[in-house]
Amino acid sequence: MKKSIITIFVLFIIYIYVSFVSLLPQSIVLLSGENINLKSLPGISKSEIVQTVNENIKNSTVEVKLLDNIMLKNISVTTLENMEVVPVGKIIGLKLYTNGILIVGFSEIEDINKNSIKPYKDSGVKEGDTIIGINNKEIEDIKSLKEIVNNSGGEDIELKLLRNGNVITTSMRPVEVGKKEYKLGLWVKDAATGVGTITFYEPQSQMFAALGHGITDSDTNQLVHIDSGEAVTSKILTIKKGENGVPGEIRGTIVNQSSVGEVYKNTSFGVYGKLNNLSALNIDLEEKKEIALRNEIEIGNAQILCTADDSNIAKEYDIEIQKIYYNNNENNKSMLIKIVDNELLNKTGGIIRGLSGAPIIQNGKFIGAITNVLVSNPEIGYAVFADLMIKEINIK
Repeated sequence: MKKSIITIFVLFIIYIYVSFVSLLPQSIVLLSGENINLKSLPGISKSEIVQTVNENIKNSTVEVKLLDNIMLKNISVTTLENMEVVPVGKIIGLKLYTNGILIVGFSEIEDINKNSIKPYKDSGVKEGDTIIGINNKEIEDIKSLKEIVNNSGGEDIELKLLRNGNVITTSMRPVEVGKKEYKLGLWVKDAATGVGTITFYEPQSQMFAALGHGITDSDTNQLVHIDSGEAVTSKILTIKKGENGVPGEIRGTIVNQSSVGEVYKNTSFGVYGKLNNLSALNIDLEEKKEIALRNEIEIGNAQILCTADDSNIAKEYDIEIQKIYYNNNENNKSMLIKIVDNELLNKTGGIIRGLSGAPIIQNGKFIGAITNVLVSNPEIGYAVFADLMIKEINIK
């Protein structure tokens, strides 16, 4: 009995250490001045080895060892030195093209014999799944999907789906609805568009960040997984003021506007890409600002830079930082903020759709960007830390 208890105890300790190592990150991105904060256990040691250094980036490796001898894990650490960005605060349009075809709904269809059929019924396909392949061929757009389905002759087709990061396969039999016309009963999308605020431009990499949060599909409310995208100028048409319980919004158009860059990433902390037309946005490289570390951010006064009328000119407006969640790395609600500028309140009523991404400046440094509004009070909302946004540029 005693040996069994000892064995169970030893196995439990081993499990704790194995779990600890598996949860350590493969890589870390830091701003200059940030410390590497890694949890530890008795007998675990960590040492940093600098590999390369240049003007802007320091690469190093943290070796995690047991009893100073047994190597457990190497963690790659990238430290961003002397990082400065140009806060922008202007409205842009974003066109995102999905990595595959997003399923957003289902509909019963009538076949050529007037029978009502649900071809998806036993397939296991779910709303929010992304079709990435059919019959062992990659598929990228709705046009390709239609061609394959119409050429199926009503025979089963194999679908490769992406669901929550996992690839699954299933099959469906297209239903004949007309001469050489077949359907699956799926509502699908292969693109998404939106209007928001560009947060900053980073001159060294020529990358930009916008929104402070990701673009989600309006039907599934899931983050859109993109293959490519385009950033374009946008013209403000109207501004609907926010009221208690009713979010306001900036209504803009991207029709007949100029391309300003490409979009590469759509993440929980914003949309990212590369700018190639700075003149269209009138970006002044002399307006560069340092990025504040979290411990430099203070409760109290700050300013946002945003476009709140059809002049397309970004102006500074006063806000108040009410709470700071220093340890939050999980989502884009890093700070609780309040709009206190009467001019902006008169124009927008507070934080409205389209202002997401407006950069926040405090004590001459870039500290974050607006992300969300409290529907119950449009004067109050959330902002994301600057470091979470800038690190996304350097995470592959």
